Amino acid sequence: MKHFWLFSLLVLSSYGWTQNISAYEKPPVFEACNQEDVQDLKTCFNFTLNTFIFENFQIPEVVNKENYQGDIQVLFEVNVEGQFKIIYIDAIYEELKRESERVFQMLPQIKPATYNGEPIFSQYSVSISIPLKAPLKQENGSLNETVDANNDLNATLSNEFDSVNAQITPYVDLEYSSVLNIPFTHSYYARFDDEMNAIGTNSHTAAKPFIYSDVAKYYDIKTEKETLVKQTDSWIGRKLYNEHLVEVQGKDYWFTVDPILDLQVGSDSEADYSTWNNTRGIFIQAGLGKRFNLSTSVYESQGRFAEYFNNYAESLKAFGPDPAVIPGRGIAKRFKENSYDYPVAEAYLSYTPADFLNIQFGHGKNFIGDGYRSLFQSDVASPYPFLKLNSSFWKIKYTSTWMWLKDVRDAVTVDGAFFTKYIANHYLSWNVSKRLNIGLFESVMWADTNNRGFDVNYLNPIIFFRAIEFQTGQDAGNAILGLSAKYKWNNKVNIYGQFVVDEFSLSDISGGEKSWKNKLGFQLGVKYYNAFKVDNLLLQAEYNQVRPYTYAHNSIILNYAHFNQPMAHLWGSNFRELVLIGRYNYKRWFADAKVIFGERGFDFNTPEDSFNYGGNIYGDEDIRVSDTGIEIAQGNKTSSFITELQAGYLINPQTNLKLFTNIIYRDFNPQAITASTTSSNTLWFSIGVRTDLFNWYNDF
Repeated sequence: MKHFWLFSLLVLSSYGWTQNISAYEKPPVFEACNQEDVQDLKTCFNFTLNTFIFENFQIPEVVNKENYQGDIQVLFEVNVEGQFKIIYIDAIYEELKRESERVFQMLPQIKPATYNGEPIFSQYSVSISIPLKAPLKQENGSLNETVDANNDLNATLSNEFDSVNAQITPYVDLEYSSVLNIPFTHSYYARFDDEMNAIGTNSHTAAKPFIYSDVAKYYDIKTEKETLVKQTDSWIGRKLYNEHLVEVQGKDYWFTVDPILDLQVGSDSEADYSTWNNTRGIFIQAGLGKRFNLSTSVYESQGRFAEYFNNYAESLKAFGPDPAVIPGRGIAKRFKENSYDYPVAEAYLSYTPADFLNIQFGHGKNFIGDGYRSLFQSDVASPYPFLKLNSSFWKIKYTSTWMWLKDVRDAVTVDGAFFTKYIANHYLSWNVSKRLNIGLFESVMWADTNNRGFDVNYLNPIIFFRAIEFQTGQDAGNAILGLSAKYKWNNKVNIYGQFVVDEFSLSDISGGEKSWKNKLGFQLGVKYYNAFKVDNLLLQAEYNQVRPYTYAHNSIILNYAHFNQPMAHLWGSNFRELVLIGRYNYKRWFADAKVIFGERGFDFNTPEDSFNYGGNIYGDEDIRVSDTGIEIAQGNKTSSFITELQAGYLINPQTNLKLFTNIIYRDFNPQAITASTTSSNTLWFSIGVRTDLFNWYNDF
């Protein structure tokens, strides 16, 4: 493989020499070549360089002893300052590599190549023969043995292709100042959460994912990556540990290409088979000009998971022959006897027409909140098409998101096509003071009924959805309102929370009868940065509670869900939960710990008891168990305890490729064992390597 890449580089660099020379006004010029005619500069450069190598190269003793005969291949560049820089050396002896480096370090600074009168860098290859041979001045001026006599003739036909090559410059990590999204994982966002939440900053941290240019005001991601660079001289080493696989940068564009991997194996104490996942894919990021970026990630995956995970995936089954929906990913086909095949594609365009506005259109996920969970909008469901506007001015950030979702149940499928519904969200974040932030959230979901399609009423980014819902019909939409707050106690501690209302009836709320219409939920959490004076240690505690029937609707297609998965909290409704999290990183090492205590209420789903107890947001409210006396965790009350520990090593900071081990202990105890709710006590151990670009949630 090493020789394949070297051959490719040599071919490209040789091609660049023979083709680009006519596009240059001048190639690089040694002082000894100053008096030469322009057409002879290439010949002079070739002869002078080879003469210098012949006169200064000292063959190592070990090479002489073994009477070695062969070639050293050196790929190098002359930069815009006229300095020689070695890119790659291929030689059978390390002593020959070191001697080549020494000789090239002795080369004087020369005049760089120019294009349209401007200095540019240029790349070449040279072959050093052992034993050394005195150079002979050739008319063609090539640094390689073989010469294509037609090159000069063809180059005179058009210089356009060569001029594109001439504009290529070394990649300088432009993604970190771009309007691309920082891939949202709780683990990585914890690295700069404290800087963005320092007292006095005017940052807005709820609407995620963040774009690089916003975070750059508070945290230098580029410098962080540079401090993690691993010293290596080989091309393979640089690509594995430090760089993108492909990095290209021109005058007004750049792009990177990387492989995506998620390869893991493990075991589940409740299953008689091993667990595994095999994900391969490609991740592309690009920039056109300073204000337009794009990204795409395509995954091809097969896997088999812990028994409880597989059961949950199959409970999400969509209409059709496919057996499951992998949580957070998408529809899975059967693979072999008891495994799944689940392809996924995500992509988006990001455009910033002005400093205060960013527009994104794509297929992916979004999140609103400062916690591990969100009661407004979470990233636990499968990817979906979306249009998002982020506008920032004064002390305000305003986020509007429009989403195209699918109800994939058999009951609502028409002619084999999944039913389409839509969500429009507004979130207003206001920094009231240096310490206090308040957020206002509103959302409405409507369905594609009566050929309604995408209702233009909801395109207005600054309007109250509740008023529109009344104008379009009582059952035409499902509106949700929310209030969030964050208080920076000091630079180490901040407190955050959310409050959500899905049905507002003042008389029912104040009546004290625990009406089913009291569709409410709240979150309260605290984060402790650099806890106990330990750098990069984040501790977090979070409590979430949502009453029964929240996020559901009397028109069951208008529930707050997509692909049979909630759009807010992973557990839907009718639960209370305490989450404790610890995150730590040191250089390339990391460790995360999470403990969850929860109570949930499920339906019994038996002939004797088919009532809807409010935990299933797809449930029919008309068969609710009661109008009053509604309590959290009613129905088949289930206690759960989940512990997840993960630790590993960051192989490549540029691509977020990690070596990891993950341990999950899950104790799930329903009050009654039914066909849809069974007890489980499992220990799931996994080890693998993963390109970490999104959140995996295993805690259902």
